[in-house]
Amino acid sequence: MTTSNETVWVVDDDASIRWVLARTLRQADLDVRCFESGGPVLKALGQQHPAVIVTDIRMPGIDGLELLEAIHQQAAELPVIIMTAHTDLDSAIAAYGSGAFEYLPKPFDIDTALALVQRALQLHPDENRVTGDSTAVTEPTMIGKAPAMQEVFRAIGRLSRSSLTTLICGESGTGKELVAHALFHNSPRANRPFVAINIAAIPAELMESELFGHEKGAFTGATGLRKGHFEQAHGGTLFLDEIGEMAPALQTRLLRVLSDNSFYRVGGHQQIHADVRVIAATNRKLEQQVTDGQFREDLYHRLNVIRIDLPPLRQRPEDLPALSTAFLQRAAKELAVEPKWLNHEALGYLLRYSWPGNVRQLENTCRWLSVMAPSREIRITDLPEDILLTDTSEQAPARWQKNLQNRVQQLLRSGQTAILADLLREFEAVLIDEVLHHTAGHKQQAAKILGWGRNTLTRKLKELGR
Repeated sequence: MTTSNETVWVVDDDASIRWVLARTLRQADLDVRCFESGGPVLKALGQQHPAVIVTDIRMPGIDGLELLEAIHQQAAELPVIIMTAHTDLDSAIAAYGSGAFEYLPKPFDIDTALALVQRALQLHPDENRVTGDSTAVTEPTMIGKAPAMQEVFRAIGRLSRSSLTTLICGESGTGKELVAHALFHNSPRANRPFVAINIAAIPAELMESELFGHEKGAFTGATGLRKGHFEQAHGGTLFLDEIGEMAPALQTRLLRVLSDNSFYRVGGHQQIHADVRVIAATNRKLEQQVTDGQFREDLYHRLNVIRIDLPPLRQRPEDLPALSTAFLQRAAKELAVEPKWLNHEALGYLLRYSWPGNVRQLENTCRWLSVMAPSREIRITDLPEDILLTDTSEQAPARWQKNLQNRVQQLLRSGQTAILADLLREFEAVLIDEVLHHTAGHKQQAAKILGWGRNTLTRKLKELGR
């Protein structure tokens, strides 16, 4: 069996992908061999092992993950880079969980692909990933092709076989708890307890008992022994949401637990050991809290072993179409109705919106639209008022449309007929008043702005009783 230290095999049923990768790698003085399917690759491995294999994940016949598993049965040390056009967490987890060296989402930057191959060429065999079956359980909303989200997926994939303490940072509504669940479900502790607690939701005087439990008679109302969340999560994962809200005294106790995995219940004298992985999340700037003396620096470093930063939705607009589609489909399933969709104008409007509530706000908006939009096609005028009335110049044009829609509905409910004439009269009255105000009452200038002759403006003013 021979091994070529400079040979890269490219496997993809798309000839254009094979061509561009081969051209780039050859320009970097690497030998390249291309395959359009997985079967010939497995046959070729019987005679030669390349230094690196780059393979697509979706191919006819043997797909990329099946090929990856077969490769590792023959050459466990061989680094494999998985390419995929499916930019979701499932693909990343499946790739890493099956033993991939790296995950490369399409469309990719060719320099990034070359850098990954060069990293793989430098990899010592002992540093390759251990192969294994993927039993990932993922959330359907963890999707995104934005580079920042791809980094999040990579981090989850890389952590899938570890139990390291992890800190998740991001604004409210960005999906920190989803990431925590994904880390848990794709970890060695997936079959053990997952216990979550929101630090901000529990009064500070009760938090110590919540976390560490209490003995009978420890305080008024402690009528029996109670195990805290650390004991409940033994062998599993404890998710501490909004860790930046933790009181200083509790920060000290938490630091001690993270240091030696032991603690005492409130009112107790017996030391308790707990094997717990801690995942913390915050929407605050913990570094600034450390500087301001509001958060212990040593605790910050204990929590910040691995850090995952979640981008706000406004910084990943390319993900909004896929997210909104997924949320509308989920809402339709919950309501047992056909899913609705955003038309081009409505989607464009939402892409310009700043989304202060991030992904959670988008999900709630899609639920609202699934109930309130009158037809399956969602138009700008169907959007919630809190979004339409946002005071931004980019979104202002849609406000009058929403107001007009409300006026039409009011007239219809009243049973009025010939409503077009009334609406035109109201429309012209507002238009003329505003233009005359703009021209300081100068009628000839106002008529010019309106595109009328002066006599037409005079007649309109008389009809309106001006």
